[in-house]
Amino acid sequence: MNITELFARGGVAMWPLLVLSVIALGTIIERIWFWSRIITRAREVAGRVLDAARREWTAATEIAQRAHRLPMGRFLYAALKLRDQEPEVFRLALETAANEELASMRRGDKVLELVIAVSPMLGLLGTVLGLMSSLGPLDLNDLAIGSATSGAAAGIGQSLITTATGLIIAIVSLMFYRLFQGLVFGQAKVFRKSGSELELLYRQAWSLSEGKPSELGANIT
Repeated sequence: MNITELFARGGVAMWPLLVLSVIALGTIIERIWFWSRIITRAREVAGRVLDAARREWTAATEIAQRAHRLPMGRFLYAALKLRDQEPEVFRLALETAANEELASMRRGDKVLELVIAVSPMLGLLGTVLGLMSSLGPLDLNDLAIGSATSGAAAGIGQSLITTATGLIIAIVSLMFYRLFQGLVFGQAKVFRKSGSELELLYRQAWSLSEGKPSELGANIT
């Protein structure tokens, strides 16, 4: 039995399950493409910016600005672009930018959550409708006839196709959902560590330069 035959035997509930599977697949592919571009470069950008900040703030700002296509670059540049602001303002800029970037990293989570919750229910609905269709015409007097019972058993087997389909869609979506959640958690740790180090450097520069860290060149550590 091929996929086309399974789809046909699954009944009307297979159509919304197909739509959900396409939506989930599109979201998963988009997220994989997103993470493949940033996951290996976040630490690299953070390291370059922090190394430059230890020597010259202008150079650090330029490096972060050039990396504006990456969340880490935008995160660090949001604070570095401020000129001679108080450390509290610098920290607030880092926190705000981190929240915005992490929120963008979670894009697609709500879609996968919807697919995970709805697809098993749609599969169960398809099974119930299939059972009603298979068992509805049966008469109690026909249960003694072997052909009638075998036909009912075949109908029940067909009706379970939607349940299996819904579970498969939900399980695959859940696997990738957990994977993406883990990646977001990992990036949050990198953001926190990089932001704390940059803030510490800024506070040191602030204290040494009497409120104008952008004018401080080197030897701030």
